[in-house]
Amino acid sequence: HPPPVATSKKEQDRLLQNQPDQPQNPKVLRIAIIGAPNAGKSTLSNQLLGRKVFPVSRKVHTTRCKARGVVTYEDTQLIILDTPGLTSPFKAKRHKLDEAMLTDPWDSMKHADLVLVLVDVSDHWTRNCLSKEVLQCLSEFPEIPSVLVLNKVDLLKKKFILLELVTELTEGIVNGRKLEVRSAFESNSGSSAKPPLQITRASPPENRAREPHCLQETGQAQEGCRSDNSGGTRASESGLVTEGAQGPKHYGPRDLKNMKGWPCFQEIFMLAALHGEEVDMLKRYLLMQAKPGPWEFHSEVLTSQSPQEICTNIIREKVLEYLPLEVPYGVTQVTEMWEEGPSGELLVVQNLLVPRKSHMTMLIGRGGKVISRIAQEAGKDLMNVFLCDVRLKLKVDVKS
Repeated sequence: HPPPVATSKKEQDRLLQNQPDQPQNPKVLRIAIIGAPNAGKSTLSNQLLGRKVFPVSRKVHTTRCKARGVVTYEDTQLIILDTPGLTSPFKAKRHKLDEAMLTDPWDSMKHADLVLVLVDVSDHWTRNCLSKEVLQCLSEFPEIPSVLVLNKVDLLKKKFILLELVTELTEGIVNGRKLEVRSAFESNSGSSAKPPLQITRASPPENRAREPHCLQETGQAQEGCRSDNSGGTRASESGLVTEGAQGPKHYGPRDLKNMKGWPCFQEIFMLAALHGEEVDMLKRYLLMQAKPGPWEFHSEVLTSQSPQEICTNIIREKVLEYLPLEVPYGVTQVTEMWEEGPSGELLVVQNLLVPRKSHMTMLIGRGGKVISRIAQEAGKDLMNVFLCDVRLKLKVDVKS
């Protein structure tokens, strides 16, 4: 079970400044998760951590700064760099975002041993190609191994679309080898049953688990992955197989203009981060990629954020969910009280300052329904983070 976050900033700072309790042969892996805004980066980070410490919302730019999550398992530590979605200066200005929102994802890449590129396959407007910002980020750091993660596959009714997406998002190359789409009825033409879809891993190195990452589609629209102990694909299965190794190549700005995908991905994973489907398989893979090296954090640390930052982020997440359009981006949060009650419960009072009286009316809601729902939901999430009772009171005022 992941450890809770300390409710006291002093205690959290003490844990962060403490010397890590190094095991005998420590291993570590720093992982940057990048992608377009709202691809599900924070949701995936929370699932890997086993506790919700990063804010999640359907609105873009919920994550405002880079924050670290820490997974400690036996002798291995995964450090997850949850970053803001890669965006352009124009969009940053529109959403009144700090300059850090533009630079943080790049800073995270500088410290990463592995990068996960997350793509929302349910968004038919953006799923067919990687954004210009993502491609630029990958081309700037070609030496960092990268993995393609297709998220929200549970929302796709037609699973064969995944085969097309993989071909486009990888430029037809995975792990230095060319992909080839096999015919669905290659040696099963007499059967009326739907053959399963399968994407096999390209030329797996010997030190990794030999189970293909795949997606099967049966009569019951079964999702997820199946292990094939042989490590290969049956002839009757449709899928992507590799053909002919290709050497590493550096891509310049001129190359990127004509590219829809990235031809240097080492692996492909398909999952539904919101429901935790197949996240364990990705987690096992990440633990196996860790290299010998000293831990950065004590094993009791779950995140580098302060308890107050976590609280403010989770309240903002709810405000983003319940207020329309651009309105919530103008809300300023001021914590007026943060103390431990007589029975060990956490008492928090936060004031939400809005620019206009009309925004105040929206945020409070008829009969105070909206603000009380926000307080109730945020309080529940905070109890899961701190593993103690949380009494949260929210006030709303117009900025003076």
